Amino acid sequence: MRLALLTILILGHFFQGFAQPTELLVENSVKEATVSEELLQITSIRLSGNKRTRPFIVMREVPFREGDFFTPKELTEQLTLARNLLMNTALFVDVVVEVDSRIGDHIGIHIQVKERWYLFPTPYFKLIDRNFNQWWVENKRSLERVNYGLKFIQNNLTGRNDNLNIWLIDGYNRQVNFKYDLPFIDKQLTKGFSISYLYSTQREVQYKTSEDRQKFIQTDGNLFTQNKVDFTFSYRPDVKWRHYWGISLNQQQIADTVLALNPNFYPSKSNRIEFVDLKYTVQYFDVDYIPYASKGIFFEGNLYRRSLNRENGLWSTRFRVQYSNPLSSKAFYQVRANALARFPLQTISFIDQRMIGFGDLQMRGLDYHVVDGTAGVSGGLAFHFELFKFVLKNPIRTNSHDKIPFRFLLKTYGDLGYVRNNTPGNNALANTLLRTAGIGIDMISIYDFVLNMEYSFNQLGTSGLFLHTRYGF
Repeated sequence: MRLALLTILILGHFFQGFAQPTELLVENSVKEATVSEELLQITSIRLSGNKRTRPFIVMREVPFREGDFFTPKELTEQLTLARNLLMNTALFVDVVVEVDSRIGDHIGIHIQVKERWYLFPTPYFKLIDRNFNQWWVENKRSLERVNYGLKFIQNNLTGRNDNLNIWLIDGYNRQVNFKYDLPFIDKQLTKGFSISYLYSTQREVQYKTSEDRQKFIQTDGNLFTQNKVDFTFSYRPDVKWRHYWGISLNQQQIADTVLALNPNFYPSKSNRIEFVDLKYTVQYFDVDYIPYASKGIFFEGNLYRRSLNRENGLWSTRFRVQYSNPLSSKAFYQVRANALARFPLQTISFIDQRMIGFGDLQMRGLDYHVVDGTAGVSGGLAFHFELFKFVLKNPIRTNSHDKIPFRFLLKTYGDLGYVRNNTPGNNALANTLLRTAGIGIDMISIYDFVLNMEYSFNQLGTSGLFLHTRYGF
């Protein structure tokens, strides 16, 4: 079983860039309440299966308490919602929420969870290119363009949904990364923090963009070095809203050869920059399954300030929204939109102009292209239809991983985008409406693993098969 699971883990890392919803992966395990108009009172809630996870961490996500009254219809909805919320914690491979006893109008609820494996000392293998197709086609599948090493992940370290990550990476780039995240530090279970340290070096650097393609300089030595210390305070007043306030200390340096090729690489026009990051992020989750939502809305807003002095100063704001709505039991449509703007608009350095092709500003079908600028938007509409699903039984006896679910969905989609650039140069994709479309198949499996296989077209007249993965580990 571990071999099969690790195969999925490594596949997720191999197809970089490319995350089991409640009802998406397994049959809905919520038992329907008896159809009636009477009010039912929850008199007991029993929890089982949580060997490491603290009971208060589980109960924080449950939307009902002992003593609450519901009609049978409302109760069924609450049981479904409880399972969705518990699955979205990424602590469990399966959750059953059911009525297990009834005496008159008094009912007892049983919450049964199957915990994930929380310790993952996994091999690390990741492409340094932006996506799989760029590595496979443009860079001819070169094994010199990969990072490898050990990724040590200890999730749910103390049973409080706290996570410890230690990455030791070698290969094309070198990286040492440490991060500890504790989401709840108070009795009300609303406040938390994370702290991290990153040291990394690169021997290849993108020094400019020409004709919507990245241009790199490469050497046997280090062209880029970075040190970063980050502290983030989090606040979760309820199960839907999340707020993050962060501060980080940063030090970056490039080689003189990079600066000679692009004197405007950094805003200081030198080969070294030191700055403080201040950032605020707000998120709203009201979806059935965060990694692959088929119902509900997600929103994220971000406000960022780099450095307190005028020379290196930068403001940026970013928004992201996604809305999913079912059309039937097997079909749904999804609308998504992303926007990013950086200020001041006229004096931004090269490192501050990444737009389409980086981060959330992605367009399916433009995998080989990038568009620089100071402000950009992208969005898309997609229709999804379930083809089939099945569950593989684990031949090795295990209580927590007795089945590996798979679900396959057919989809068709179209994307639009636009980037503003005051000095576009020879990038013909800037300051024009971008359009792509395509058809694809998504595979969803255990541990929030999603594989996207997409055949896309763009306005340049080119098309191709593109692979992407997302994973929740």
